[in-house]
Amino acid sequence: MSDSDSGSGPFSDADPAIRLDGVSLSLGDTRILDSVSIDVGEGSFVGLIGPNGAGKTTLLRTLNGALAPDEGAVRVAGEDVHALSSKAASRLVATVPQTTSVTFDFPVREVVKMGRTPHRGRFEGWRERDDAAVESAMRRTAVESLADRPVTAVSGGERQRVLIARALAQETPVLLLDEPTASLDINHQVRTLELVSDLVADGTTAVAAIHDLNLAAHYCDALVLLSGGRILSAGDPATVLTEGNLREAFDAEAVVSRHPVTGSVYVTALPPSSDDANGRVHVVGGGGTGARALHLLSAAGYALSAGALNEGDTDAEAARRVGADLVTVPPYSPVDDAARAAVESRVEAADVTVVADVEVGDGNLANLEAAAEADRLVLVEERPFTERNYAGDDGFAVYERLREHGQVVEPDDLLSVVGELACDSFRERDDSTADSGSGSGPDSDSDSGEGGSSADDAPETDAESTDDDAVGDGRAADLFSG
Repeated sequence: MSDSDSGSGPFSDADPAIRLDGVSLSLGDTRILDSVSIDVGEGSFVGLIGPNGAGKTTLLRTLNGALAPDEGAVRVAGEDVHALSSKAASRLVATVPQTTSVTFDFPVREVVKMGRTPHRGRFEGWRERDDAAVESAMRRTAVESLADRPVTAVSGGERQRVLIARALAQETPVLLLDEPTASLDINHQVRTLELVSDLVADGTTAVAAIHDLNLAAHYCDALVLLSGGRILSAGDPATVLTEGNLREAFDAEAVVSRHPVTGSVYVTALPPSSDDANGRVHVVGGGGTGARALHLLSAAGYALSAGALNEGDTDAEAARRVGADLVTVPPYSPVDDAARAAVESRVEAADVTVVADVEVGDGNLANLEAAAEADRLVLVEERPFTERNYAGDDGFAVYERLREHGQVVEPDDLLSVVGELACDSFRERDDSTADSGSGSGPDSDSDSGEGGSSADDAPETDAESTDDDAVGDGRAADLFSG
């Protein structure tokens, strides 16, 4: 948001910790920041996100006074940081740089003590309050045990905590972090952002450039999406991380959902697609287990069918949202013969059938039995089947058939495996068409009006059957090649 919102929260204009007013900055002939205006409230954790070159690092350097804007003003705690001396500005803003490399092998404690420089005069000795600030910073970042080790001898994650400790020793109201999780393993990424969150809870205002959108969504109170040096969107993660915003800023397709464990906004990037990169996929799910697959496959350009599902099921609603050809049965009703026949027809028409990590009972066992007849089958497993089976020996028997016949994948591998199988389907169809074209004659048996099921016997569906839709050549090849 380029204009500050009123009211409480991260972008409150009531005594903001940070105020940017029409900030523009060029480096050489290139405009890096263009009319950036925003207020950040005290005690907020704001994430700067955007593609490479969007201006995130430049904005941080403008906030701490290292770069002066060509136009506009930056105020921290009511002070114009560019009208202050370097020491005075450093008493308001502390910065944790993107790189954690340190040239000299100072002991960790000495590195942290450097954070006290803005508070000391040239001829002023070391004071008791300096010791207290250093000890507090080291304790808060859990680097006390590293105090006497050379900073060049600690791990990357430990060095990141040392640099945060140095920033904390400055005792500033605002903390800036440039890609604080870059090059860290997931454990140190989480520890670093948990630490920043704790500092914010105690009143620090933190602004961090964060590359990982899902970490930013989970930890930040609000996000600022930069694109081309301007603010494309700002607000809570759900407001900023929309598929449209991500498409505009990153020129990428993505599915935005909620993480099933944390409930945070969750972004899944999709591979590049072309207009003819699609196929037909039938999804067997239930209880929300198939929703993510439906959204991913829909965004990747596949025509979808789903079911059978009970009316009111979470996956039924997800299927409707993506326009899937949906087979339903009444609430709490089992999959009856008519529904099973409808599922079988959709499995037969599909290039690929996907079975989600669904719980199985007598009521939906028929869905798995129909899926077992698929030519190309993908089985998504997140939990052991023993935890999901409520159909006894019959359930185990059917699931064993699925495992023997299909490819078992984790959720993150679903798109790539479906793409490979869809390519196989297209090739088989091409080969079949070529064979029939060379060997078929006017006497070939091609009656298609016999053996079809009556529409009166079919269960309720949300869309007309699309079994006869043509599927063109090689449409998944571009999407998943290489």
